[in-house]
Amino acid sequence: MKPRAGQDRAVTERWRPMTRAVRAGTWRSDHGETSEALFLTSGFAYESAGEAAARFRGDRPGMTYSRLQNPTVEMLEERLALLEGAEAARATASGMAAMTTALLATLSAGDHLVAGRALFGSCRVLVDQILPRFGIETTAVDVRSPAAVAAALRPNTRAIFLETPANPTLDIADIAAIARIAHEAGALLIVDNAFATPVVQRPLALGADLVAYSATKLMDGQGRVLAGAVLGSRQWMTERCLPFVRHTGPTLSPFNAWVVLKALETLPLRVERQAANALALARFLEGRVRTLYPGLPSHPQHELAMRQMANGGIIVTLFVDGGERAAHALLDSLELIDISNNLGDTRTLMTHPATTTHHSVPPEVRAEMGVTEGMLRLSVGLEDPADLMEDLDRALRSIGQ
Repeated sequence: MKPRAGQDRAVTERWRPMTRAVRAGTWRSDHGETSEALFLTSGFAYESAGEAAARFRGDRPGMTYSRLQNPTVEMLEERLALLEGAEAARATASGMAAMTTALLATLSAGDHLVAGRALFGSCRVLVDQILPRFGIETTAVDVRSPAAVAAALRPNTRAIFLETPANPTLDIADIAAIARIAHEAGALLIVDNAFATPVVQRPLALGADLVAYSATKLMDGQGRVLAGAVLGSRQWMTERCLPFVRHTGPTLSPFNAWVVLKALETLPLRVERQAANALALARFLEGRVRTLYPGLPSHPQHELAMRQMANGGIIVTLFVDGGERAAHALLDSLELIDISNNLGDTRTLMTHPATTTHHSVPPEVRAEMGVTEGMLRLSVGLEDPADLMEDLDRALRSIGQ
């Protein structure tokens, strides 16, 4: 591959997804390295004062400061954009930095946001408690119903924010239908796509305006670093996102960017195998306990999920009788599967959302979301599914289920 080919959209847009995952965004220095270079530098030197001034004015291309640009981070951003089908991307220090950037770069005091009621716990706190402190009005609705979304709109609604599949309820939102509702109202649709990744679902192709990620999850996929990303149009990135990032600094470190960049090379392979394992486990669990998985015909929105997703994803949600006591007892009985609030790892992980990821959400809001005391979230990894089934069978029998 030529040194600059990975940065040339005229070339990379002809590549297929697996090739993009391995090579898109790559920029080679004069040393001709095959693996992307890691630029651990906070700043950059200039040949003259005039060169520095021109770069800061935007008259000449080039790096100025790693809070704004870094070669390693830019390689990651370009690869993510190509995988997502986006004009541009901005990497951030964490998934929540990405969600906050997407919302605060879009909204101002006096604006109104319609949000999905089923969100990751910190996202729900952001919507319910933090944004209103800055004069942004918010309404949480059941986004499984496009009619409910439309009914929640106000003249000052500027954005709709949702997560599909939702964490941890696996609610599915009709992205195309809600995008039409948003655009008719002059609002943007922002989708948290962390549970799916572009391997499984591409919200921009379905009409969404912005996609946000916790790249900590499947994009790294091995539980090593925190990272996030926001993707969308070049205009929004330039006019809204860049000024916000420039002056608030939710910046991804070059090292973390390099780790995620290398992990993306195997993202399609990992996600497809993990989704196949998740389907096998969901079928196994369905005969024992109430189980939610978008790839199962028993999921209430299975047909919609299969229209907009390539497969059912890697998350299975199950419910045990006996509430928190039984859920914790099951977790404590696991031998192979780790108890962890993370997800998207190559290792299978399980958590009790009510006391971990959603413990900051008030109990009445958890109930509204459908996060019950007997709910458990299973993030399926790359182990042999037979070993995982044996571990789950043993744990379920230990609590009499």
